[in-house]
Amino acid sequence: MGVAGHSDPLLGETTCGSLLQQLQLIWDEVGESDEDRDKMLLQLEQECLDVYRRKPDKTSGTIKEQLAAISPSLEILCRKRESRVKEFADVQLQIQILRDEIAGNLHLGEHLETLHVNEDDISVRKLNEYLSELQALQKEKSTRLRKILESVSSVHDLCSVLGMDFVGTVTKVHPSLDDSVGVQSKSISDETISKLSKMVIVLQEEKSKRFAKIQALASQLSDLWNLMDAPVEERQPFHHVTCNMSSTLDDVTVPGALALDVIQQAELEVERLDELKASRIKDIAFKKQTELEDIYAQAHVAIDSSAARDRIMSIIESSSFEPSELLADMENQILKANEESLSRKDILERVDRWMSACEEESWLEDYSRDDNRYSATRGAHLNLKRAEKARVLVNKIPAIVDTLVAKTRAWEQEQGMAFTYDGVPLLAMLDEYKILRQEKEDEKRRMRDQKKMNDQLAAEQEKLFGSKPSPARPQSSSRKVAGARTNGVGGAANGTPVRRLSALQSGGRTASRDGRRDASRPVAPVNYVAIAKEDAASQASSN
Repeated sequence: MGVAGHSDPLLGETTCGSLLQQLQLIWDEVGESDEDRDKMLLQLEQECLDVYRRKPDKTSGTIKEQLAAISPSLEILCRKRESRVKEFADVQLQIQILRDEIAGNLHLGEHLETLHVNEDDISVRKLNEYLSELQALQKEKSTRLRKILESVSSVHDLCSVLGMDFVGTVTKVHPSLDDSVGVQSKSISDETISKLSKMVIVLQEEKSKRFAKIQALASQLSDLWNLMDAPVEERQPFHHVTCNMSSTLDDVTVPGALALDVIQQAELEVERLDELKASRIKDIAFKKQTELEDIYAQAHVAIDSSAARDRIMSIIESSSFEPSELLADMENQILKANEESLSRKDILERVDRWMSACEEESWLEDYSRDDNRYSATRGAHLNLKRAEKARVLVNKIPAIVDTLVAKTRAWEQEQGMAFTYDGVPLLAMLDEYKILRQEKEDEKRRMRDQKKMNDQLAAEQEKLFGSKPSPARPQSSSRKVAGARTNGVGGAANGTPVRRLSALQSGGRTASRDGRRDASRPVAPVNYVAIAKEDAASQASSN
């Protein structure tokens, strides 16, 4: 094929062209007018014709000799012309084929019969025009083919994820889009590109719908499994479904991940678990109620467990029973219980410190009444160390109680409700403890004063009579002790504090779901209610 600027020594087009260009430059520099230029060109043309005519005229010899001399050049020109015509035909054929491919017409046999080359103009200029058109068509085909291949690849990936037949799907657009057909033979028409683009959009929408459905099913499966505490072995077969819960649409590329049979299997499993949930809802609800009771028990909040369980049964047996609503309500109760437990944590820890200190005080008093505490028995030194630590802790009890009172009042002001400990107002417990502790201290002081008076009386009698009289407790002292018991402890607030504390004492520190208490440690201090008996015994021993 010829191209622009092709050098042909016989035709001399390139030489003439360069001469004309040089003349054009000279004329531009001189400022020659267009009319003068045309005249000059006509003159040059006439002179060239004259020179050409004179050259045959100068040939010598007969006509045969002249013909023999001209024939080689003529044959060369004929062959050149045939080659140029064939080149034109090839270029025009390729152009027509590309046009038909773009138009969607692949019946190439028609072009061979209808193709016609205009031999009146087979110049290089015309050939270059055809070549430029051919190049543009080839570029457009390449662009269209790239679009087709990209769309086919998208269809392949989407069909893989959706579990669809790729060949059957893509050949609905055009049979040439099958992988078995060569790249150059694929349809690149506007219709094929449009249909293929629409198919990609349809498949993407289908993928989006199935992805939303599989995510919803995965969420339902996870909720049902968690609700019924399903084992890992039961969840594992549906891992390929639940793994999509945290994925995005573009992340799903595994073949068959969104196939219809996968969705159907997940739907059947959700239905099965729903039926199982309905049959086990009673166990599930009571399990959550147990969890709720445990939270309140650890937080020392008294609740009516029996009434709550009766309420659950009445809801389950009602005609308008909806399992999801019941479980959602219980979840909310558990959430609120955890929040309340968290808000009570600081005060409960301080209550534990207070009760532990009171236990140590009780132990210390028992230890102080032991006459053999200083004997060289096994473990005596350990008890002595414990007694030293207990005295330090007991001295901190008033500060612990004051801080606990302040914290409790602040909590009640913030929450707008009384802080109870296993159903008993904590501030009432603390007030009773402070009153009884004060009474205990007053009783100790009276007993010390009484002992001092008895010692003085004994000393005076010894001076008068010369011997120490037998110990005898004055009647007034006994009456004071009895009065202290009656008025100070047993009669405080008409006996209400004692009833409260004794109820706590019998209950223990922590409550379980069935109402049993941990009796290993008392809930409230108990040592301060026995002071009269203790001091009376110590007085008798001293006398």
